[in-house]
Amino acid sequence: MDTRENEKRRDSIKFTGKEIMLAAKMLDMLQTTIDIVYYLMENEKEESFVLMMISAQACDLPTLLAKEKRSTDILFEIDKEESLYVMVCQDTKVDGGYRFAERILRNIVLDMGNAVFCTELEIKATHYAPKILILKLLETFIKSKQMNKSGEIVFRSLQ
Repeated sequence: MDTRENEKRRDSIKFTGKEIMLAAKMLDMLQTTIDIVYYLMENEKEESFVLMMISAQACDLPTLLAKEKRSTDILFEIDKEESLYVMVCQDTKVDGGYRFAERILRNIVLDMGNAVFCTELEIKATHYAPKILILKLLETFIKSKQMNKSGEIVFRSLQ
């Protein structure tokens, strides 16, 4: 059977249908929270924050994240079946966000978890629309899975 013309161009499409549905869900869940964090950055002198997207199999990830997070961090369950979570870490810089992710990954391994994917996005300024941050986080996460960066922390900084 021949390949259809539109299937040959598949590599040029960034997101699958499932990923677009995931992006829409994330936009619904996270946009207002990011707006509030932006307000705090502009009016309360917070310098930066980190968005962390993480998934892992064969471990109790929601309990581990809830135990490790600070009272100022906000945890979102994005997809329970896929064990996919996003955490907004307020007033956090690159080094603190990275160390936090290292601690989470170490605890997942101790809990016998596997297929761990972790992406972090440090945001230092409020000139990006919240939806751009969310889509950039998801895009980076998808690329890390495609590149099989299991057990690694993929970190990007937006200024």
